Amino acid sequence: MTEVFIYDHVRTPRGRGKKDGALHEVPSVRLAAKALEAIRDRNGLDTATVDDIIMGCVDPVMDAGAVIPKAAAFEAGYSTKAPGMQISRFCASGLDAVNFAAGKVAAGSDDIVIAGGVESMSRVGMGMSGGSWYMDPSVNFPAYFMPQGVSADLIATKYGFSRDDVDAYAVESQKRAAKAWDAGYFKNSVIPVKDQNGLVILDRDEHMRPTTDMQSLASLNPSFQMPGEMGGFEAVGIQAHPEIERINYVHHAGNSSGIVDGAAAVLIGSKAGGESMNLKPRARIRHFANIGSDPALMLTGPVDVTEKLLARSGMKISDIDLFELNEAFAAVVLRYCQAFDISHDKINVNGGAIAMGHPLGATGAMILGTVLDELERRDLNTALVTLCIGAGMGTATIIERV
Repeated sequence: MTEVFIYDHVRTPRGRGKKDGALHEVPSVRLAAKALEAIRDRNGLDTATVDDIIMGCVDPVMDAGAVIPKAAAFEAGYSTKAPGMQISRFCASGLDAVNFAAGKVAAGSDDIVIAGGVESMSRVGMGMSGGSWYMDPSVNFPAYFMPQGVSADLIATKYGFSRDDVDAYAVESQKRAAKAWDAGYFKNSVIPVKDQNGLVILDRDEHMRPTTDMQSLASLNPSFQMPGEMGGFEAVGIQAHPEIERINYVHHAGNSSGIVDGAAAVLIGSKAGGESMNLKPRARIRHFANIGSDPALMLTGPVDVTEKLLARSGMKISDIDLFELNEAFAAVVLRYCQAFDISHDKINVNGGAIAMGHPLGATGAMILGTVLDELERRDLNTALVTLCIGAGMGTATIIERV
């Protein structure tokens, strides 16, 4: 199999996913185009040689529809020879776009692929594309369907995480993100979004609340108690896990991922593809995997897919220098650390989606780039990137610096 290299990555800042958010005026296609423009211009790409553009987009409807990577390529001024396709595996879509690209390069069919993702959650709300998982009893009964927040609270209950545990994790995520921004850790990868007049709309993640503390979080009521108790979803969780007598509701807006807008792009290629454009590889993609997991717990897929990935790669947890796990909810990360006895000093070291937000289809590509930058900064070698996924799935990728 052909070796697969990461040559570069960029992302936009994350804008608050509301109508008063800074990026609300920017359609999804324009966000994606900004990432494509930056990855081209930074690397002097001849876009006629780009074999594919693969982007995750969880809700590809309205102005995010119609094969958004190809539409974004038109807007970015790419050669018409560059094709595009969009994929969705819910929250892991951006990382799976990278993995799909890696698979194509490894198979020898492509030499240069741009992968990434986009989501404008202020313009296309979560769940706007609908689907039988939400709506069809023949599907959601065997899937033990419930809101993800109820599943997060089920995880916290099952594995013994208190309200103080999840709040303390959230406070640390905010501190780490603020420290990373203040230290300039994101300056080489985050591209400012400008309007048509060249004026900067946003150049910094907008969702962060660096003054968050335990006292401010204590004032927030649990977000998922009402749908759990009044909507009947707690009964669904207990049916799937009868060892649980009742769910302890601990998650709220302050210890869950933020709803935001954003886009990312990762430049993937073979050795020959990189050499043809005088590009220097930064890392290789060693292994990746997907898995289905417990649909009621739903968000424990990162544990399961990591076990699968390590077994297939012949590696051990101790072989991994840094971990990046999307902070969908605080209990997701706490359970992962508990399962593998991972020190918090090695995971999400620059904060995560609790502080900076989770632009669904783009997040996987964003956190891959974040951990690559951190490997270089610390002169370390190997990282594992993973995300939990709706309906009970997990995706993970191991990268290694070169």
